[in-house]
Amino acid sequence: MLRTLLLIFIAGSAAMAQKAEVVKFDRVEKLLTTKSDKIQVINFWATWCAPCVHELPYFQNLEARQDPSVEITLINLDYADKLNKVHAFLVKKKITSNVLLLDEIDYNTWIDRVDPSWEGAIPATLFINTSTGQRKFVDKELTESELELYIKTLKSSN
Repeated sequence: MLRTLLLIFIAGSAAMAQKAEVVKFDRVEKLLTTKSDKIQVINFWATWCAPCVHELPYFQNLEARQDPSVEITLINLDYADKLNKVHAFLVKKKITSNVLLLDEIDYNTWIDRVDPSWEGAIPATLFINTSTGQRKFVDKELTESELELYIKTLKSSN
């Protein structure tokens, strides 16, 4: 009986975790430019990046609040052939945010299109208020209070 309950719990926990969808940059670019009534929070990260992994719980906490005015997308920069590793990581960390694995290994072709000031370091997070066009790009590890402050600032600009 205990074994059955444990298996149900493990299966349920795995089902709650998000899987990454492999995409090309045009899908990310659409995300950057689509008008919405939500604040877009787009975080670029990788499983091998310690500061990225350190800040992921803050995004997960924000996701758990289910704020209808905020949409979170995590853009993973691991290689596409590491998709199984990324899926296992998402399950282990119980990540439920929308996750896209960007299959574009020539970063120089797209980082300027995310933000002209970005030199490619991760973690990096782009905050967009698509209704006003206001953007804030941060290329460093965020604290949870910084994450909330950037969102609050963009919300107040409506």
